[in-house]
Amino acid sequence: MTKAFAEIAFTPAVRAMQTKQGSAQGYEKFLAAEAERSDRLSEQEAAFIAARDGFYQATVSETGWPYVQFRGGPVGFLKVLDAKTIAFADFRGNRQYISAGNLTTNDRIALILMDYPNRRRLKLWGRVRLIDAKQDPALIGALREEGYRALPERAMVITVEALDWNCPQHIPQRFTIEEIGESLELLRAENAQLHREATRLREEVARLRTAPASDGVS
Repeated sequence: MTKAFAEIAFTPAVRAMQTKQGSAQGYEKFLAAEAERSDRLSEQEAAFIAARDGFYQATVSETGWPYVQFRGGPVGFLKVLDAKTIAFADFRGNRQYISAGNLTTNDRIALILMDYPNRRRLKLWGRVRLIDAKQDPALIGALREEGYRALPERAMVITVEALDWNCPQHIPQRFTIEEIGESLELLRAENAQLHREATRLREEVARLRTAPASDGVS
């Protein structure tokens, strides 16, 4: 856990609950002056983000209700622009505009990025700037993925405020069709090799059975 994460997440109400449940003392070190802040993306986080094909995002409406949705796209559609900034092209969907609308009154956003096969999870908190596609075509062009036909309406540019790697204890292992396909290809190749070896052994046994018997006399 990082100081930046704790400063945002550990509100007075949260600290009161931690005190009640007996965990407050264990978390004090993350709020200490010398604690590592970690509000910048390292190469580890950048590589993790670049390998994702989706994430969960949460925004809050002006009436106080949270809204969580899954955002998906080609691998790497969430771009790391620098150590404090990530961005993605917001493609046209069902045109409800709940997240976009929420962000016009409260620019805070939370992302959860999952790596189910390896049971890893990265949380990010940040503040969003909505940039219309017509306002900055060059940025939209940089965020578009070649060959992906969805229409981008805007860019969501996120300034990272805090990040944290979560404990993997309760993350289930799940695999995409593509990930399963890679494993199946390896199994198919291994099975083909075993089949060839079994065929060779059968042919060898058949050859030995039909070979003339030796009387042992030279």
